[in-house]
Amino acid sequence: MTEIQLPASGAYVLTGARVHASLTPGLRADFDSDGFAAADIGVAAGKIAAIAPTRHRAPEPGTLDLNGRIVLPAFVDCHTHLDKGHIWARSPNPDGSFPGALSAVGTDRAARWNADDVARRMEFSLRCAYAHGTRAIRTHLDSSPPQDAISWPVFETMRERWKGRIELQASCLFGIDAIRDEAWFDTMVKRVAAAGGVLGAVTYMVPDLDELLDRIFRAAIEHGLDLDFHADETDDVSAVSLRKIAEASLWSGFEGKVLVGHCCSLARQPDREVADTLAKVAKAGLSVVSLPMCNLYLQDRRPDLTTPRWRGVTLLHEMKAHGIPVAVASDNTRDPFYAYGDLDMLEVYRMATRILHFDHPVGDWPKAVAETPGDIMRLQSPGTLGAGAAADFVVFRGRSWTELLSRPESDRLVVRGGKAIDTRLPDYSELDELMA
Repeated sequence: MTEIQLPASGAYVLTGARVHASLTPGLRADFDSDGFAAADIGVAAGKIAAIAPTRHRAPEPGTLDLNGRIVLPAFVDCHTHLDKGHIWARSPNPDGSFPGALSAVGTDRAARWNADDVARRMEFSLRCAYAHGTRAIRTHLDSSPPQDAISWPVFETMRERWKGRIELQASCLFGIDAIRDEAWFDTMVKRVAAAGGVLGAVTYMVPDLDELLDRIFRAAIEHGLDLDFHADETDDVSAVSLRKIAEASLWSGFEGKVLVGHCCSLARQPDREVADTLAKVAKAGLSVVSLPMCNLYLQDRRPDLTTPRWRGVTLLHEMKAHGIPVAVASDNTRDPFYAYGDLDMLEVYRMATRILHFDHPVGDWPKAVAETPGDIMRLQSPGTLGAGAAADFVVFRGRSWTELLSRPESDRLVVRGGKAIDTRLPDYSELDELMA
């Protein structure tokens, strides 16, 4: 967006910005039917000094006219897999299926995931996310031995390197059945706690699921950890681990934050079971993140090459109606679980709008890529535009939802700490050596 040149230093005002009601809670303005209003955003010392309805007046020094361009807070991506990213060129999914993804990743991990390989792919992914306007990311780390001893130190180094640009969190990832090995699980919990991480697992409908969930909740309570689960990433109506997680949270008296991802099977279950599950999830205070692009890619992929019959996503509208905090996120990026993607949260929101119908009305769905995941991750910055908040935001060319979500917005202006950043994306050729 070359015609908008922010000053290298000093205060300035962006006038004529289009801001959304759901992301500007302190603004009193005449919002239109899509939730937008014209506002002036004052920036000083790296923070938003003031935000107020636009007053049409003669230009003043230090004022830049956005002419109605949309401004959104910097994004928060609360469910990613930075350790898996960008391995597609060397380990593609042979048939696009979930088992195909598991097999391809498992083989690649065993053969290639040394510290240098993981670090270089993580760095590439973070450069992409930063250029697109993301300020915080939670990544899952495959943590079955021996990978735990490799990826966690890499992550801690990467977190320090990216401090001040992207706030990084990590959640361990392993099958829930691994908790049966109590000695290993105790070591894993301590590793996560020492790294300031989040305790997580993939839940399956194993016979002892209730007992295993009890163990992981007790461990989280003992060590003061939040929890993050992959659950029910299937169309099997008998997969009800979301309900089991809610029940475990209630009986344990857990007071931390619990995020559950995917929950695809819920959309296939009878209405009575759905109502029971959502009531328990709401009572337990769980949050849910849907991964619309990855779930659309993997779910209902048919071996006979017939057309998929459903979208693969969970019931976010129904959850939201129950008061359950909901978010959307990137999930996998150019790996066997999802062949595409670039950690661009605008793309995620665009696809979520189309797949999940985040429109007519838009309501407060924009919070699903900013404030809500920020709260889930316990970020200090609120993920909204308001006086006193960090001047971390993105300026787009689009002036309405239909303009914003119809183009890639590849020339967006990303502002961090009040200053425009370099939004050039890394070239894929930088990874060629790793793909050989």
